[in-house]
Amino acid sequence: MWMPPECKDPFVLDHPTRKSVGYFGAMRLRDGKLVYKRESNSFNAETYWNFMKKLRQISCHAGRRVLILADNARYHHAKLHAEWRKKCSIRFVQLFLPPYSPDLNPIERVWKLTRRLAIHNRYFEKIDQVAETVEATFNSWCRPNATLKKLCAII
Repeated sequence: MWMPPECKDPFVLDHPTRKSVGYFGAMRLRDGKLVYKRESNSFNAETYWNFMKKLRQISCHAGRRVLILADNARYHHAKLHAEWRKKCSIRFVQLFLPPYSPDLNPIERVWKLTRRLAIHNRYFEKIDQVAETVEATFNSWCRPNATLKKLCAII
């Protein structure tokens, strides 16, 4: 087995792409429009709340009621933003999926498609290249589109 000269341990390759980049995302089931936000810090109650405020600002201008499907991550239920969620609940409602049911969450299908189209079986020298490639895919879905509408259709 060939190893680069700078590699001391054959089982651990210290490479920049071992890092990760994370995103919050939401998709409008009606027309497939995607809203996302890159999160370079950890996913926690504060970063989730910032995303929810952004999502509310974007989605509530039409005067329609917005229903958010969320899994049961701890930061989705955090006390930090419980009062805000309660205050907004007339037009901006968060509904929780049953525990351990990622197949019911439409955004999981979007993440899977993104991996397949943007990063699967490709080499990236730097983590910024991963983010650029993923965000180019996301940006193509930031307007209503048939791809995500079809992917996440509720029959």
